[in-house]
Amino acid sequence: MRLVGLRDALELSAEEVAQTCGLSVDRYLSIERGEADITISNIMKIAHKYGVSADALMFAEEPTMRSYYVVRRGKGLSVERTRAYKYQSLTSGFQNRMADAFVVTVEPKGADAKMYKNSHNGQEFNYVLEGRMELYIDGKTIFLEEGDSIYFDATKPHGMLAADGRTLRLLAIAIE
Repeated sequence: MRLVGLRDALELSAEEVAQTCGLSVDRYLSIERGEADITISNIMKIAHKYGVSADALMFAEEPTMRSYYVVRRGKGLSVERTRAYKYQSLTSGFQNRMADAFVVTVEPKGADAKMYKNSHNGQEFNYVLEGRMELYIDGKTIFLEEGDSIYFDATKPHGMLAADGRTLRLLAIAIE
């Protein structure tokens, strides 16, 4: 509903927003109808292109803090992209930030699960808190265990799955 409201307020066509995300118009409209999931990277693309905060699109709240922003254990704003992915923002209340930090919880999928890949501007840091991650980056598959971390160029196609049938929790920081 927030995407529809943004398009309405800025008098944008679905074609314009779909092009910003690199999606077909049909795919974009299915996201607006709630029939398909939107990636965090596409939310960020829309926010940057149209001068709105990603927080407003994800959480319907604007950041207000300028000096510091504290998130107590388990209290960050969260969004569940699908039943398999939950993002808890650790930075949502800070204005004009240069990075976005999330605790991401990924539920395991079946053995034949497809990995969704995306890319976005900037760089990304992932630190595995719990579980095991299968991470694909630009044609290479890497497995990360609890306590492992990786820093990578987020413009390269990348995606992840929870490995070994266990829930995965990680700290993900996107820097643009």
